[in-house]
Amino acid sequence: MPSSVIRRWDYDEAEHRLDIIFVSGKRYSYHDVPPRVAEGMREAFSKGSYFNRRIRDRFAFTEHRARASIAD
Repeated sequence: MPSSVIRRWDYDEAEHRLDIIFVSGKRYSYHDVPPRVAEGMREAFSKGSYFNRRIRDRFAFTEHRARASIAD
């Protein structure tokens, strides 16, 4: 199901890094995210709700200054 908050996300299993682009264009990388959490994100009906419950405020992150373009 499309998310009203998250435009796109990707998980790098080797780095345990979850990259998220929000509909606002803001980009974040969440570090040391276990594979089971990324799998939960993949399976979640509501990506935004899952993010708020299981990822936000639980993992260190890097905010990328350049916003993603609409074409991303």
